[in-house]
Amino acid sequence: MIEPSTVATPRFLQALTYAVTLHGCDVRKGTSIPYVTHLLGVCALVTQDGGGEVERIAALLHDSLEDHPLETSFDELSMRFGGEVAGLVQSLSDTPPGYAGTKPAWETRKNGYLEHLERAGTRTLRISLADKLDNIRSMLADLPRDDPAGADRFWDRFNAPREQQLWLYQELRRTFTDRGCSGFMMREFQARVAELEQILL
Repeated sequence: MIEPSTVATPRFLQALTYAVTLHGCDVRKGTSIPYVTHLLGVCALVTQDGGGEVERIAALLHDSLEDHPLETSFDELSMRFGGEVAGLVQSLSDTPPGYAGTKPAWETRKNGYLEHLERAGTRTLRISLADKLDNIRSMLADLPRDDPAGADRFWDRFNAPREQQLWLYQELRRTFTDRGCSGFMMREFQARVAELEQILL
């Protein structure tokens, strides 16, 4: 059993406050759901999978460099939370380090991210799997099943069409499998991707 005191460390609480500060006005695509719920969900999965303090903090901040490059930076994260956390957050981003303008094209970013996962460390893989599991959970929960028009509107919220979304999750499944990911997160991720395939194929 994980003792509460080992999770709610001063540095973790500082990271939680910082994540809320950065993402407090953000919402999940096409909804009014606060984006912080995603960060908390990823952190919860990482904690359940045995991730330590560094991984839990990186889970809370995993989108900070990608989504708020004008409000924070690698150096800022290093100063606040240490180089290990900053390095993990950078390794979880699908955008070039230090960018502050328009993101590269969706397909370019996703291909680069998949290639990066092929050689990423265990901690990056754990947080990435938690991130993608929380994302596909949300996607399947919101996806209208018996309303074709509603489904069309649903897919419009994303930066790529449904075919590319399915491709991405299939490639992520292959990559996580090839890298030896296992445990409860991997089992659920495989099941969720299979569910998405059943809906879209």
